[in-house]
Amino acid sequence: MERIVDAKKSEEDIEQTLRPQNLDEYIGQEEMKENLRVFLKAAQMREEALDHVLLYGPPGLGKTTMAHIVANEMNSNIKVISGPAIEKIGDIATLLSSLEENDVLFIDEIHRVPKFIEEVLYSAMEDRVLDIMVGDVNSRNIKIELPPFTLVGATTRYGDLTGSLRDRFGIIARLNYYTIAELQKIIWRTSKVLDVEIEKPAVDNLAGRCRGTPRIANRLFKRVSDFALVLGDGFITDQICEDSLTKLQVDKYGLDSVDYSLLKAIVEKFNGGPVGVEALAASIGEEVITIEDVYEPFLLQNGFLQRTPRGRCVTEKTYQHLALENSDKLC
Repeated sequence: MERIVDAKKSEEDIEQTLRPQNLDEYIGQEEMKENLRVFLKAAQMREEALDHVLLYGPPGLGKTTMAHIVANEMNSNIKVISGPAIEKIGDIATLLSSLEENDVLFIDEIHRVPKFIEEVLYSAMEDRVLDIMVGDVNSRNIKIELPPFTLVGATTRYGDLTGSLRDRFGIIARLNYYTIAELQKIIWRTSKVLDVEIEKPAVDNLAGRCRGTPRIANRLFKRVSDFALVLGDGFITDQICEDSLTKLQVDKYGLDSVDYSLLKAIVEKFNGGPVGVEALAASIGEEVITIEDVYEPFLLQNGFLQRTPRGRCVTEKTYQHLALENSDKLC
């Protein structure tokens, strides 16, 4: 069963329906949004393509949405691909050669683009030239001029990008977790778009449990609306919201059974820590990269976990929240 508070992409049809189409509709990330508004306006006044844009931050915060908004604001077409899908030079060559003037090329998970593909991007981004070698035995160099275009890259692992690639982006923006007030606005908007009524206490309840992430807010809203439809008359009351989230095993902080398993493993198997991430991953049957990218960021930011040079440790807040006896051995 899919993890309900996982910020990875799912339910693409719902995401498409709820996706803001322009900067005015986009809620949150105010500083980034206002800066982008200036950069977009300047590019339009100069009748130029917008500089290449790199968006980074945890999953589910709106990087893909912002890439589409950039294309919409520039009245341009957008071509979308993910880093792992680019396996051969021919893949990126086909994409680049199909671009028209001022098009947007969006590469999600750009940190997973192979190194030899990345080198093709250098000349495309900097000189607007597709510079590739073709042929095996009698190979030859081909250079194709490209029209002005904007590459928008998105990544959850900014540190994994090479300096050479990062330096070729003229605009770099970090997306941060959303505030409760911003998430409340997003939930009200979702309610309106999906034509599902919800009362204010239920909005407040949902906003507090979606881990600062709009994608999780929309997913929880959809699941709670299912309960409201089947168990009630479709109207989301606070009681239905509370009962639904209890059934979904999402607590008041947005922690779910996977978070509980991780925290309890540190307490019960490693005496509260410190524990290395490899040992922790093995103890709960997860991959290291999943712990680092999916579970840890929220637990660290909200004070349930500490990361030290010796490993991961739980905090006093974890003992209190899980109603566990503190061994007085805190990192």
